[in-house]
Amino acid sequence: MDDGLVCDAYVSQPSAEVAAGKKLPAILFFMDAIGLRPQIEKMVDRIAEQGYYVFAPNLYYRSGRAPIIPNYADFLSSNEKRGEFFTLLQPVMKAFNADMCIKDTLKYIAHIDSQPNVVPQCRLGITGYCMGGLQASIIAGTYPERFSALGSWHGAGLANPANPKSPHFLAGNIKAECYFGHADNDANMNADAIKLLEQSLTAANVKYTSIIYTGAMHGYTMEDTTVYHKEATDKKWIALMDLFERNVKVQASA
Repeated sequence: MDDGLVCDAYVSQPSAEVAAGKKLPAILFFMDAIGLRPQIEKMVDRIAEQGYYVFAPNLYYRSGRAPIIPNYADFLSSNEKRGEFFTLLQPVMKAFNADMCIKDTLKYIAHIDSQPNVVPQCRLGITGYCMGGLQASIIAGTYPERFSALGSWHGAGLANPANPKSPHFLAGNIKAECYFGHADNDANMNADAIKLLEQSLTAANVKYTSIIYTGAMHGYTMEDTTVYHKEATDKKWIALMDLFERNVKVQASA
């Protein structure tokens, strides 16, 4: 990277049988606040096996290689310990911001573009979770020409008037088809914020779906935590794969 640091990442590609020697469409995957770990790798692999090159950077790389909190798994077994984990993680989260992600994403895109088995200069799909959903939404509005699909899941702060980089301010730039999967029990994205996001997207004529999953809590997609919600996550996977199929994979057969 420009600051002389190395960004670690997890990369996955489909099996040879699925790839069948074709150039691959590509997906940029932004982790949740917990960070890169086997759960994220499992999710990345699931997308890749559908015929995509998937790149999942450690967004926290400036603070160290993943996992940032080495014994993170010990904290995910209960809600009480989960709180302790995020207390430990606070300095790392505060050290990371949207400006860093915007700058770094140019490097992530350049890496994807350099891959010989990826469709040249393809329009990418991007998906993000929790804080990754926020950053993915900002990126789709910052580099609109490069992204054809955005999937944000339990994204935090997607419509925050106090944040000048809030995605709802960037709605007029977005050219990707968007899917926002909210939790109905999520202080990070309450009903008023969801309404503001939807109003902004509608006013900008963005093609989008915004849905609230009943009974789901913030972080519902993460199977290695106590807030995992299987029904909502199953629906999420169907929606995400359909989104990418319509908007990203089509390039591989063009």
